[in-house]
Amino acid sequence: MRTTTYLKAINEAMRLEMERDPKIVVLGEDIAGGAGRQDQGIIDVWGGPFATYKGLISEFGAERVIDTPISEAAYIGMAVGAAMTGLRPVADLMFIDFVTVCGDALLNYAAKMRYMHAGKVSVPLTVKTNMGAGVSGATHHSQAWCSIFTHVPGLKVVAPSTPYDAKGLLLSAIRDDDPVVFCEHKMLYGTRGDVPEDAYTVPLGTAVVRREGTKATIVAYSLMVHRALAAAERLQGEGIDVEVIDLRSLSPLDEDAIVTSVAKTGRLVIVDEDTPRCGVAADIAARVSVRAFYHLQAPIEMVTAPHTPIPFSPNLEQEYMPSEGRIIQAVRNVLAA
Repeated sequence: MRTTTYLKAINEAMRLEMERDPKIVVLGEDIAGGAGRQDQGIIDVWGGPFATYKGLISEFGAERVIDTPISEAAYIGMAVGAAMTGLRPVADLMFIDFVTVCGDALLNYAAKMRYMHAGKVSVPLTVKTNMGAGVSGATHHSQAWCSIFTHVPGLKVVAPSTPYDAKGLLLSAIRDDDPVVFCEHKMLYGTRGDVPEDAYTVPLGTAVVRREGTKATIVAYSLMVHRALAAAERLQGEGIDVEVIDLRSLSPLDEDAIVTSVAKTGRLVIVDEDTPRCGVAADIAARVSVRAFYHLQAPIEMVTAPHTPIPFSPNLEQEYMPSEGRIIQAVRNVLAA
């Protein structure tokens, strides 16, 4: 099997689906980057802020790859309406932080239309967005706000950690008849992995065990899976065998996979780049406390960002993000308890 990058896997998924289904349209800021100057031969410049759409406008044309004005409220609202009336739009929310601009259309309308219309209306919308710190994007371009979407009934939320899952989950998201928020971590675009050339899907709502272990369970998603695996490798050198679960999907959440692992290991560490209050880590800790309390042999540890805005300074940003060292210390804490 050939290897490719996370970024190219996403681009390939978009191209395959647009070839398969003519109802798929793409909307967003600079997804082509020609700024309306096609008559001057300026067409495919950016392909989005991280080039995940590069080449699509040349292949599918400006009627299906639509550069929008800088107004998330306008084009996310447009995408919701397009989804309700027969298209399958993929809307690019350039940074997850910008959900505050278009929150009404996404959180109040896209998420609730099926419920409000007794199942007679579907909203097959995919919102692609990038998240996370690590490139000194400062507080308005670096947040890991997946929990905002998981809080809302009616939205599905995925956050792949590998190129294979990025392609397979994106194909599943676009084919789903409900709105899906597809969260890409900007620090993963250059990572490489095995990816089939043909189309395939990874089911929404299914976690995967990335590493088997017996002493403790680490649950993580997106970039934090890689840090959890690195921490587990270092702990293995000390004779500490740790299991690592990659959530992949945050809503629906594969609670059974987490509970099964905790029942085996008796100890749980949750790694989440988001802030600790009302986040994914806090949610999982609460669910495990309800469903697997008598399996726990130690208090649950959460390794998260602090409850502060994200600093711009590269040195402070690295201190802000969960690190291998903090994950290792958390595992030692649950083992000591």
